[in-house]
Amino acid sequence: MMSPSGTPRWVAAILVWPWIVPLARLGLVSAFLIGGVQKLADFPAAVAEQAHFGLEPAAVWAVAAIIVELGGSLLVIAGRWVWFGAGGLGVLTAIAMFTANDFWAKTGHDRFMAVNAFFEHLGLIAGLVLVSILGLRKQAT
Repeated sequence: MMSPSGTPRWVAAILVWPWIVPLARLGLVSAFLIGGVQKLADFPAAVAEQAHFGLEPAAVWAVAAIIVELGGSLLVIAGRWVWFGAGGLGVLTAIAMFTANDFWAKTGHDRFMAVNAFFEHLGLIAGLVLVSILGLRKQAT
């Protein structure tokens, strides 16, 4: 049996469970949460990572990444200022996309891997845009 939207009723029933949206938000930002905690736990490695990708001063970039990854994630999860948290995460992801996944400068298997990672990051940015749109629509109702 289908709902009027064409979605199977059992799927629609799951999607309206009250904990689905917070769980989906947590899943969306989980990589950022883990990355922020790891950078915080091993700050010298976080600085080395930024330097490896040519982001200088590396310590400033590492601090900024930690703040954005943890702060942006918490805003998205909490459903408060989602546009701000998701926007920061999206900008951080775009910077990572263009610095770490420069497939245009690679060949062979390295290029293949970088293309995949680049477009995975692009998909993540799209997910962050969508969660911002949903947050805006929720405010409007």
